[in-house]
Amino acid sequence: MSWNPTLSPGNPDEIGLDAIETMIVPRARDIGGFEVKRALPAPQRQMVGPFIFFDQAGPAEFLTGQGVDVRPHPHIGLGTVTYLYQGDFHHRDSIGTDQVILPGAVNWMVAGKGVTHSERTSEQARQGPHSLFGIQTWIALPEDQEDMDPIFEHHGKNALPSFEAEGFSAKLILGSAYGETAPATLYSETFYLDVTLAPNARFPLPDDHEDRGLYITQGSVTIAGDVFEAGRMMIFRPGDRITVAAGPQGARLMALGGATLNGPRYIWWNFVASSRDKIDDARNAWRAADWGEGMFELPEGDQSEFTRAPER
Repeated sequence: MSWNPTLSPGNPDEIGLDAIETMIVPRARDIGGFEVKRALPAPQRQMVGPFIFFDQAGPAEFLTGQGVDVRPHPHIGLGTVTYLYQGDFHHRDSIGTDQVILPGAVNWMVAGKGVTHSERTSEQARQGPHSLFGIQTWIALPEDQEDMDPIFEHHGKNALPSFEAEGFSAKLILGSAYGETAPATLYSETFYLDVTLAPNARFPLPDDHEDRGLYITQGSVTIAGDVFEAGRMMIFRPGDRITVAAGPQGARLMALGGATLNGPRYIWWNFVASSRDKIDDARNAWRAADWGEGMFELPEGDQSEFTRAPER
C-alpha cells in the first residue's frame, strides 16, 4: 500500500446537507434462509451510476455444520460482484467456474445473455463455528453488452490497487479512482471502494464521476455536522466536492458510483434488462427448466436442486 498525495481530505463542514440528494435505509430481505439488508434498488433511487443492487450480508455467526445455501438461480443483463469482510462463499456457475472467495478478494461474474450460479458456505468453513460479513452488488450492463456471453473473473486481494492518506486506507474493488484502475473487466465507467477510516479521519469521495454514493458498514460518519450511523446509504448531488469525517469509533465505508446509463432498467427477480421482452423471455426459459436445451444450464457440481421463480 502506498501513500497517495492527491487525496486531499478537505473539510466535511464545507458542504451542506443539501449535498445529500438521497438517503436510503435498507430493507430486510431473505435469501435462502439468510437475512440481508438491501439498499438498492429503493423506492427513492433505482441506481447509483450503474449499480442497481446492493445487499449487506451479515455480520452473522454460524454453528458447526451451518452456513448459507443460495441454491442455483439465474441472471441476465448484469454483473455481480461479491466482496467479503469475513467468511467465505463457494461459487459455482454454468460456465464451469468453481471458486471459493475469501475476504478482500473479488468474484466478478457477468451474466450477459444468461448464466446460472450458486453461492454456499464452503465445506471447510462448516467444519467449525464461523462468521459471515460482506457485500454483494449488481451492476447493470450497457444495452450493447446485455447479450454478451457470460464471463467470470476472480481477483485476489493482492491484485486490487490500494492506497492510503492521513487517517484512512482504501482498496479499489472495481473501476477507476484516484488515478488507479482495478483489474476486473468492466463495460461502463465505474468506481467501487472499500474504505477504512480511523476515528475522526476524513475521506474525500472521487470528484471525477457523475454519480456517487457511500454505504456505511461499520461506525459512523459526520456530514455538515449531522451524524449518520452504520446501515445507511447516501447518494450525493453531482459535481459537489464531498468529504466525510469518521465518528469517534472510526468507520468502514463502501463508496460507489460512475456514469449513469442511457435509461432506466427493468428488474424482475434476478433479471435486469433494458426491455420487458428480455425479462419475459428469461422468465419463461427458467420456468421451462429444460437445462442445457434452452437459455439456462445448472452449475456443474451443483445440479441436484434449483431456486424456482416467483409466481409474480
